[in-house]
Amino acid sequence: MTKLAKGDILTTPGTGYIGCLTPDQKKSLKEVWSIIFDIADSGEAVLPADMMHEVEKEAKTASGVNTATAQAAAKAGWFTGNRSAKAEADAKAAGYGAGMAKISLSDLGLSVDKLRPILWDNAMGDHPDSLLLRFIRARKWNTVNALNMLFKAFKWRLDEDIPSIKYSSDGTLNEQNPKFFEQLEMGKFYINGTDKDNRIVAYLNVRLHHPGDQPAKTLEKLTIYVMECGRVLLEHPVETVCLVFDLTGFGLSNMDFNMVKYLVTVFEAYYPESLGRIIIHGAPFVFWGVWKVIEPWLDPVVASKVCFTRKDQDLLEYIPANHLPTHYKGGLNKFKYSYPHAKAGENKSMEDTETKERLVAEWKATFWKFEALTREWIKVGTKDATSTRTEAEIEAEREQVAKDLRVAFFKMDPYIRARNMFHRSNPPVASTDGSVNWVYDN
Repeated sequence: MTKLAKGDILTTPGTGYIGCLTPDQKKSLKEVWSIIFDIADSGEAVLPADMMHEVEKEAKTASGVNTATAQAAAKAGWFTGNRSAKAEADAKAAGYGAGMAKISLSDLGLSVDKLRPILWDNAMGDHPDSLLLRFIRARKWNTVNALNMLFKAFKWRLDEDIPSIKYSSDGTLNEQNPKFFEQLEMGKFYINGTDKDNRIVAYLNVRLHHPGDQPAKTLEKLTIYVMECGRVLLEHPVETVCLVFDLTGFGLSNMDFNMVKYLVTVFEAYYPESLGRIIIHGAPFVFWGVWKVIEPWLDPVVASKVCFTRKDQDLLEYIPANHLPTHYKGGLNKFKYSYPHAKAGENKSMEDTETKERLVAEWKATFWKFEALTREWIKVGTKDATSTRTEAEIEAEREQVAKDLRVAFFKMDPYIRARNMFHRSNPPVASTDGSVNWVYDN
């Protein structure tokens, strides 16, 4: 059972997502949006001291926990007692002493001009609430802890230049990262179809991996590239993926502890609430010693999603037979993996700067409208409310604008982002309007 700190709340089954928030969950979402806007507008925000106390307590205790996420939280925190002396002095000088505390973008390692762009770039075609709710659920509805996690993820995306990875062509990434194409071509990992819960399924053939065969940085870049390409295949209400670690033929020479640590950190700290199920398939006896090392690294919530299958037919409990590739016994899908390379002229739209600028401007106008409605929604029913509209009226318009934002993003997408493997299949898995079409050869 997951241990809860004061201020943490377990997500009640059937709640915590867009369209099914409890009053307290909606309050948490509004608090996160409100603080983000305060920081984006002025570079700082004021938080009640009781919030600060709880996250400081978490940071102090996290150093004794051995999960990747906890270790990251234990480092110099942004909402913790590790705030700079200047920030502490500024807070005191401004009167934020007993009962209040101030946080600033300078302590976050961010700046006003970068915060809003990285937020919207991260949201892509998703409902913006969906992005925030992932972090809020991961931190059990503790507003400050969720913000701490969110801003660290933003900082990571900037430091690692994630936008350049997801917008670049695979050819460019291959030029920059030795053996990039080789990883894609061998079928070490690929995405194909969905499981019984409509999650996209990523297959990882561990026997094809040898740690010394390629630079670690290439694997890291490739992981992010595939994840960012795969994100657009998620369709509401599904927000998670199914990972199949195929250990058929696995030996100790295939084991890469550093890569496993990287995957754990990325999924837990930067793409939280993205894993719906982890299937470890066909593990040989030698793997169980390895598992004893890996299991303690996992957050308890992530560990609870791990299941083991021995025989190929056991996969049918989670993946429909007509979706499961035929190289697994019982699978009916005649899919055979081969990496589709770029087609001539597939990125010609990116050269049309006039259309690109127009569509980017339309997308920006839509997200500014969403921001304005969110500010109105946050204030409704409070002493600061200026709108005469009901919360239900504001929410209805806000939901429509979120849909408009998705439409605007996918209109803009071909002009700002290179096409990838999911646009090249015949027919394309990823359509230009954001819809997803898996075809199974049965």
